[in-house]
Amino acid sequence: MNSTKSASRYAKALLELAIEMNKIDRIAADMRAIVAAKEETSEFQLFLNSPLIQSDKKVSILNQLFDGFDELSLSFIALITKNRREGILAEIAASFDEQLKEHQGIVPVTLVSTKKLDEATVNSILARVKPAINGEIELTEKFDESLVGGFIVKIGNTQVDASISNQLKNLKQRLTR
Repeated sequence: MNSTKSASRYAKALLELAIEMNKIDRIAADMRAIVAAKEETSEFQLFLNSPLIQSDKKVSILNQLFDGFDELSLSFIALITKNRREGILAEIAASFDEQLKEHQGIVPVTLVSTKKLDEATVNSILARVKPAINGEIELTEKFDESLVGGFIVKIGNTQVDASISNQLKNLKQRLTR
């Protein structure tokens, strides 16, 4: 939990700097590259967490790895590493993206269904969700065959479960009481 709070604070500071220096798009791209590096290979996080590699060496390697990054991003990474917080670098980058979306008024919405839904169905679901959202919707569609049918809509910490599997589970609970 503490790493999440720290990541959020570092991300907020970086976002404020990026806004102040008018480098939002550039820094956002750099942060997405860090998240991608962590997702692509587990060795990246092992490298960041390694106590055997000195901070200066890590900074040097990260500068080579992220050669095309903006100077602000590289300075930020160096600062994080010198403060021995490099282990949460990917978490900071992910938090930066979340805070940037919030700053821009973008609300991530995840729609989970058993298969790809047609555009009319998706639009119908979003039309029902839109009044509860203050901002622009960024839709991510995911698929989960265990739902049997129906869908789940996730908005932040809120979830609306209109899946057949959930309805069957509720029916089972009522019948076994």
